[in-house]
Amino acid sequence: MTYNDTFQDRIANAARAREDALAKLKARPAPDPKAVAERVERQKQRDAEKREKAEAKRAAKVAQAAEKAAKAITPAAPTAEEAKAARDARYAARKARR
Repeated sequence: MTYNDTFQDRIANAARAREDALAKLKARPAPDPKAVAERVERQKQRDAEKREKAEAKRAAKVAQAAEKAAKAITPAAPTAEEAKAARDARYAARKARR
């Protein structure tokens, strides 16, 4: 391409370049089916490992959230009967000390 090229020259050069690239691509030998199958198998293994790792990470996160929620739960307030029994026990202990 030079400074004096016209639009038509540039279009022709681009078309020629596309044809050359296509010819180069067609000239390449076909990939070996055995190598392709091995590559696909390795990719499947990597994907499976990635899924397992993500699942383990998610399970750990869920377990951590459950543990945090369990710690956050406060014990229920004592019922009236339990409160009365505790009060009576404190009273009895006070009387016993005298």
